[in-house]
Amino acid sequence: MKTIALYSIKGGVGKTASAVNLAYLSSQSKPPTLICDLDPQGASSFYFRIVPNRKFSSKKFLKGSSKIYDNIKGTDYENLDLLPADFSYRNLDIELMEEKKPQKKLKNNIRELNTEYPFIFFDCPPNLTLLSESVFAASDIILVPLIPTTLSLRTFDQLLSFFRENKLDRSRIRGFFTMYERRKSMHRDIVAEYSGQKQFLRKVIPYNSEVEKMGLYRAPLNAVRPHTPASIAYKLLWEELMNEVGIDNS
Repeated sequence: MKTIALYSIKGGVGKTASAVNLAYLSSQSKPPTLICDLDPQGASSFYFRIVPNRKFSSKKFLKGSSKIYDNIKGTDYENLDLLPADFSYRNLDIELMEEKKPQKKLKNNIRELNTEYPFIFFDCPPNLTLLSESVFAASDIILVPLIPTTLSLRTFDQLLSFFRENKLDRSRIRGFFTMYERRKSMHRDIVAEYSGQKQFLRKVIPYNSEVEKMGLYRAPLNAVRPHTPASIAYKLLWEELMNEVGIDNS
């Protein structure tokens, strides 16, 4: 099992769109795949037209085991399942503080899923919190989408600093650029400087209005509009990730 977190300290960088599309591509190449929506806003759950069970909550999520199994739902796409988010997830940081080893809670809770899913994706809320730390411990790869701007790069540096200060493995972090607009000189300059560096993937996701329409399609873009520039870019990004980070796709 490989666990892949789509994470960013900064919001509005295309995190959920990336999680949904990469999870879909994973389900096509190495099925089955699970996407865990950890954001109380539930954007991934919305895209897949799925709501959690009425009795599901952040407390039940933290209990793990059968409580998680009982709430995993199939999407409209074969070999792609979803653990939907609940609005009570806004309390996860508070509830994690009551755990003995909060940083290891998520990793322990999904351990039983390792025989079910070759790939598990986490769609994470923004900010740097106790839940984030639990995600870091549970993730083999931490994918960080960035808009090619100075503020996005600053938050990426903050994440690297946090890992360094807490003696965490920074090699698990991979940045990639999203919402790239070639007509903007800053975007061109930043992508030229950083893309392909040690902790950055080379493939760039261009700005594409079709990505914004995912909220209308309520589906992965790669499933409904596979030939758009963004869909093609996501496919190339997934292939690069498998090749360069060593994810087995055999």
